[in-house]
Amino acid sequence: MDDETPEVIRAADDAYEAIRSINHLTITQIHPAPTVYSVLGNLKGLGHMLPQACTQLAKSLGRSLDEYDVYEDDGSDPIQSVAAATDHLTRAAQLAAELGAELEKAQSAISRQGYRDTPLP
Repeated sequence: MDDETPEVIRAADDAYEAIRSINHLTITQIHPAPTVYSVLGNLKGLGHMLPQACTQLAKSLGRSLDEYDVYEDDGSDPIQSVAAATDHLTRAAQLAAELGAELEKAQSAISRQGYRDTPLP
């Protein structure tokens, strides 16, 4: 990416890299409930905010048809692909809301758990 990369693309890349880092940090490391609780707190926020991002991206796509000379490489009508993308983004928003709710339930399930920093015998 360079200085001309739109900020929204850089933000999405940052989100991707953050999740990628979590994936790498949880491959072999063991994390007790208080740590996982904090991670889940941030991830549930992601799940709760993704629906808004999906909805706003869909609206932005629709508005782009009025603001730009949008075309399809194959000559088909871009309204159709925007409508299809909007349908998928609407479904993604619904699933993200469910994801946020499930992450919140997982966080709640371990909310009272602690640990002793001594190895088991």
